[in-house]
Amino acid sequence: MNDKIDRDMLAGGKAVRARDWELMRSIVPKGYVCYRAPHPLAVDGTLSDPAWERAPWTEHFADIEGDRRPAPRFKTRAKMLWDDDYFYVGATLQEPHVWGTLTKKNSIIFQDNDFEVFIDPDGDNHNYYEFEINALGTIWELCLPKPYKDGGEPILGTDLDGLKSAVHVAGTLSDPTDEDEGWSVEIAFPWSGLAQYNPGKAAPPQPGDQWRVNFSRVEWRHEITADGRYRKVPKTAEDNWVWSPQGIIDMHRPERWGFVQFSEAEPGTEIYQADPTLPAREMLMEIYHGQHVFRDAKGRFAATLAELHLERLGLRAAKSPAKLVAMELERNGFRATARIPLPGDGKAVIQVDHESRLWRE
Repeated sequence: MNDKIDRDMLAGGKAVRARDWELMRSIVPKGYVCYRAPHPLAVDGTLSDPAWERAPWTEHFADIEGDRRPAPRFKTRAKMLWDDDYFYVGATLQEPHVWGTLTKKNSIIFQDNDFEVFIDPDGDNHNYYEFEINALGTIWELCLPKPYKDGGEPILGTDLDGLKSAVHVAGTLSDPTDEDEGWSVEIAFPWSGLAQYNPGKAAPPQPGDQWRVNFSRVEWRHEITADGRYRKVPKTAEDNWVWSPQGIIDMHRPERWGFVQFSEAEPGTEIYQADPTLPAREMLMEIYHGQHVFRDAKGRFAATLAELHLERLGLRAAKSPAKLVAMELERNGFRATARIPLPGDGKAVIQVDHESRLWRE
């Protein structure tokens, strides 16, 4: 198993469970309105298609842990569009030294500097898709039935039929004798392929639908060898820069990803609407983390919320506008259910289980 997967698995282990929520809970997931493209995009890596002018930029990427870490050394930002056939992603990556080594499809691409896309259409933290690409245009596709921290094992080499991707280098590739401006990426994800991650729901989405999405940039510090080649600085960890900070060095926390809201309105005219169920989801994930802290200490899950003593962990589920309806033990695990009021006298019922599957009834 590769190094990054090992790190992601360790990020869910006993050593950090007690502080997971403390690290993450203060960071509000980003939101983005994704407008419809006026015509199919020419995917060549340049973002020069006039349709991209209609799309707003995301904020510049931040460190994966958020403001508690220094700002990234180089700027990164992304755009999104959609039409009947594709979900389009474009990104620009400032980089004075563009280089890469991996040329075989479905290599472990983050071993080079790369750009990554994570998509969980139904927002249940399970059955989600990951895409990675380097400056050579080499890609890796995989999916996760559930996060590494919950025992998930990746399905490697997932290939979406009809996927399009391209890279453009503003400079010279793998030439350490000069400085470059950076590189840009364009990807067209076919709805027909993404539909498998959104069972029973619309793909393409309906206007107003929101999908959980995040972007990551892996950046390795490098040095130049005596014979004029790039190489990674030995024993130096990579930087992880993201659109919506996770609060912890682990991209495989889909509940921390951003929200992409699909729109058919005139670009720039629709306001992003925060998911009204987010407080319930946050409360249930707090209970999930509290339960795993309890199990690490006691060897079992708590049977009741009172037994869990969330207040002793510094957690704050009691202050949520959502109301916990039930928490019950199940075979090998637990399930917690919360209800939250919605505009117009409505309500939503959200549930979470011991493997962090988070869904709306």
